[in-house]
Order: sequence, then C-alpha cells, then structure tokens
Amino acid sequence: MSDYDDRTERYDVTPILESRYFILPASAAFVGVFIGAVRGSRLASLRFLAENAHRPPKTIRGWYLYNKTKNYRRMAAGLSSGGKDGVKLGVTALVWVGIEDVLGRCGTPFDDLKEVGAGVGTAATFSVVYRLPWRTGSRALLLGTMIGGGMAFLGWAREYLKRARGDHA
Repeated sequence: MSDYDDRTERYDVTPILESRYFILPASAAFVGVFIGAVRGSRLASLRFLAENAHRPPKTIRGWYLYNKTKNYRRMAAGLSSGGKDGVKLGVTALVWVGIEDVLGRCGTPFDDLKEVGAGVGTAATFSVVYRLPWRTGSRALLLGTMIGGGMAFLGWAREYLKRARGDHA
C-alpha cells in the first residue's frame, strides 16, 4: 500500500435522484420517436398517394421517380413527426417523475401515494396544456388515477414478494 492511498479519502458519490428518474423520460422519448416516425411516415405515404392519384406514372423512369420522391417525403415526415412525438412523450414522462420525486421528498403521508399523485398531476397538466374540455379532462384524471394506482400496486407487490422471499435489503 502506497503513501498516496493512505492520504486519499473515500468519496460517497450517491446521486441526488434515482436512476429511474433519468431512464424513464429517455425511454419514453425513444418510444415516442419510434411511434412518431412510423405514424408520420405512413401518413406522408398516404398523403402523397392521394395527391398524385390523378396522374400515375406511365413509364419505368416515371415509377422510379414517383417511388423515390414518395420515399424521401416519407423519411422527412417520419423524422419530423418522430422528433415532435418524442419530445412530447419525453416531457410527459419528465412531468410524471418530477411530481413523483417531489411527493416522495415531502414525507410519509405523501410518499405512500406518490405514484397516484404523479398520475393525477400528469393528467391535470396534460388537460391544462391541451385545453381539454371538462368531460375529457375528467376522463384523463380518471385514467391518471388508474395508472398511478396500478404503479403503486406493482410497487407494493414487489415489496411484499421481497419480504416473503426473505430479502430485507
């Protein structure tokens, strides 16, 4: 053991936030990009077909250029739509984990209901941002409550199974 090792102190580099608070928004954004790219590409393909249905190509070169142009438009629309949907879904997941983290830091009564609170808070934020009518907003709040309750149940079940198996860590 060298003299240098004796003088150095150990650092405790524990993150302030849990790793799932980073993983969830990034995963949601990735899924949003994929879904948005598929939907945007398909919509652009149908739009191109509808715009050019009255004048189909008649030569081999015409069909080549038709498909080439259609594929470029599909790619452009897919990238654009994928980026938009990825940002929307990533921000929604970021709101969820932000509300969940705040409620978890508030203490014992809120810590037990942080998933339900995150679901309701995200649904309320979504309803306000998109200016949903009262009836649709109340459905969004109900859906957020159900999803948050499901997440809370899954957390409870995980802890129950850990205790039943004998893991006290």
